[in-house]
Amino acid sequence: MASADLLRREEEFYSSLFDSAKGDGVRSRSQLIERKIEALEDMATKVSNRRSRRWMNDRLLIELVPRLHVEEIKGLFAPPPWGEELPLSAFCRTSVGEWDAFRSIDMDAEARLMQRIKISSEKPRTHVDEDESIALNAWRRIDRQTRESIKRNFLPNLLEIYEERVRAFIEDTSDKDVLVLNVQDPFQRLLLHGVCEFYNVTSTTTSSVRDGKPWKTTTIKKRPGTGIPSRITLVSFLRMKKTGSQH
Repeated sequence: MASADLLRREEEFYSSLFDSAKGDGVRSRSQLIERKIEALEDMATKVSNRRSRRWMNDRLLIELVPRLHVEEIKGLFAPPPWGEELPLSAFCRTSVGEWDAFRSIDMDAEARLMQRIKISSEKPRTHVDEDESIALNAWRRIDRQTRESIKRNFLPNLLEIYEERVRAFIEDTSDKDVLVLNVQDPFQRLLLHGVCEFYNVTSTTTSSVRDGKPWKTTTIKKRPGTGIPSRITLVSFLRMKKTGSQH
């Protein structure tokens, strides 16, 4: 049959291609490939059977694909576990003695160590939380209108001046029980009242006339509940709120 003859001819070309001597040059091998492709193309045009034609086309495609080298075949199965070896983990790189000491640690000793670390890390944070809580309560003592004014027009330098005067007055252990400040600007006087409320002292402004002009005098006094000033100043507290450290 014609198909059997074509198969025999294809097998002869196939064997001649791959059974060639190892010493053949690249040019000889390329010539054989070209000859076989030409023969396959010629046979494919003469075969009418669909199955045989499909077989011929498959063989033609195989010849058009170059043979893979070992590294190329290996790359088809990458990544690991088929391709390159897995990198060593940190535990594998650790010396046996160090790893054994870590693995064989006494559970009670481990629990005591973790407890000490937890306590040491919580102490500073607890101290900070207490200071923030005191500052937050002091901030809430200020009336809402004054708080909004302080936040809307934040003047840290002026507030720090008022805070220094008020804190020094509170910490003064002498018999001085009154602090008098003369602040004529209405907004600055509002800030002073806010600072006084933050430190839990009373502030009262009175009007008088000096040299024919209105004169404002603010009198600041300690309250029975006035205690040691907060570690966190008003300016520091407002900066914390601005950066999101305190909500």
